This record gives sequence, structure tokens and C-alpha cells, in this order.
Amino acid sequence: MSTDHTSFDAATQAGIVHSLAEKLRANYVFPDVAEQICARLQQHLADGDYADPTDGEFLAFALTHHLQEVNGDEHLWVRWHPEPLPDHEGQLRHSEEWIAQLRLKARLSNYGLHRAERLPGNVGYLDIRRLERPAWAGETAVAAMRFVAGAHALIIDLRRCTGGTPGMVALISSYLFDDEPVHLNSIYWRDDDITQQYWTLPYVPGERLAATPLYVLISRVTFSGGEEFAYNLQTRGRATLVGEKTDGGAHPGGSHRLHPHFEVFIPVGRAINPVTGDDWEGSGVVPDIPTAAEEALHVAYRLALESVLADLGEADSGPLGALRAEAQAALRDQFHTT
Repeated sequence: MSTDHTSFDAATQAGIVHSLAEKLRANYVFPDVAEQICARLQQHLADGDYADPTDGEFLAFALTHHLQEVNGDEHLWVRWHPEPLPDHEGQLRHSEEWIAQLRLKARLSNYGLHRAERLPGNVGYLDIRRLERPAWAGETAVAAMRFVAGAHALIIDLRRCTGGTPGMVALISSYLFDDEPVHLNSIYWRDDDITQQYWTLPYVPGERLAATPLYVLISRVTFSGGEEFAYNLQTRGRATLVGEKTDGGAHPGGSHRLHPHFEVFIPVGRAINPVTGDDWEGSGVVPDIPTAAEEALHVAYRLALESVLADLGEADSGPLGALRAEAQAALRDQFHTT
């Protein structure tokens, strides 16, 4: 926790709450809920609930707790920044300074694509921590999908994926279906009053893995865009989900400046899955094979190896025979099978 003890007097606190309520009414995807939240914030202010937390991080924590107490929307939060935020009205995504910092952060994390590997038995493995926008991360995502293109089975690890963009979800998903476009998800955006559809692409650079057995790892940490990726694949019957039920956040949005040191993230959209007509908000994405997060890769890898061996059949010579022996050895060494 920060040791910064910058003081916020009553007038400053009231100004922050007023600004927060103003932005909620103008932007939150559910206007009626926004009014309820604003009433709660005003009551907390009147009750003196913000008088004690004069430390920036404590005040942000209190405001976040009060934002979420009406409907539990974990996409609603306030964050304290020791350094001043860009002086910008509206969503910070329109600030060049803000976007430059986000892009640098994304690049330094390899755009959320932390690991691409060939596991013994020709099982592809991708560890995705964030699904950054295709304009930034598209080339890296394409390189990762090309790397695993020859795999006999694929594991996509979303256990630490905390969000991203529907555009990147659609780009990577396009490799997992054939070239006939598939409607993955729709999002209603309150700010533009439109419903935007997201589909797989009719063309991708490199090979598709439409027939490759696919296992997706999820956990309680998986959130937002990571949940959308898993939910889309599950509802289309394209993947087997392994791990824990996810956190349950389906409302995309954007950041606003409340005060030189306070950022608020406000959802302006809601997901509408074309198969279920619903989303995973509050309920989370439920795995097909429940297991502890730390065991999910172990479980999925065994399933993947078994699928490789089933696909290879009785091949006992040449490259396929060698792969069969490799997969059998991996099963024996990793899982003590005979």
C-alpha cells in the first residue's frame, strides 16, 4: 500500500464525488443503476465516510467499494495515481499522452503474449496475459499463431489474462475456426447507442487450426476480455475449458480523469452473446472440467496428449511413428502411465 499521505479536505472530497457522479450519469451503461450508485455516493459523503481516508489509495479504495456495492460491477473502480494524469475531458483514450503510456506498457509486456511453446508430443502452448488492440499487437499475435500452426493439439492459457479488446479476441479466434465467418459476440455501446458485432475474419495470415483439439485454461483471475475469449469458444463448442470459474466481468468501458490524481473506469457497454443471448457478468465462465488453477495445465496437457495419440492411431514408423513415441513417452514421464 502506498505511504503517500496527501491530504484531501472536505471540499476536495466533495468535488471528487460530484465529478464521479456526473461522469457516471453521463456514461454508465445502465442509467438507472447509475442513479442508484450516485445516491449511495452522496449518502456516504453526507455521512462523513470519506473524512478519514485522506490517503490517496485509501480514498480510491473506499470509492471503489461504494461504486460496486449496488450491483457488484467489478469494472467500476477508482485508482489513485501519484503522478498527475493528463488534463483531458472525456475518456482518456482520446488523450495522446495517455495512449502513448498504455502502448509502451503493452509493448514492454510483449502485448500480453508471454509464452509460445511446443510441448513434447507436438502440443502447442500459448500463455496470454492480455489481449491488446490489434493495431498494436496484431503482428505479435500472428507470429504466435504461426508458431503453433503445426501442433496436433493446442492449449491456450488464460489463467492470468485480466482483459483486453474484443478486436484481439476476434483476431486470435479467427485462427481457431475455418474461413466461414463466425459471429463471436456483440457489444451494446451506450455512448454511441449502437450494437457492434464481432466476427471471425475470412482471411488470416498463415494456417488455421480449425480442426485442432483446443483446451483453454481459466481461473478466478481470468477477467473481462479473457472471459469473453473463453466464453465465445465454449458457446460455439470449439474448446474444452479447464480450471476454475472466472470472476464475472462483462462490461467494457473506458477511463476518465476525476481529479489530477484520480482515475475512474466506467463501463459503457455490455456483451450479448449470439448463442446464449446473455453474458458472464456476475456469474463468470464455468469450466467444462473443474480443477484447481495450479493443476489446470497438468490436466489439459494429459487430455491433449491423449488426443494426439488418438489422432495418430497405430502409426509406428516414419515421422508420425516418431511423434507417437514422443507423445507416449510424455504421457509416461509426466503422468506415470504405462
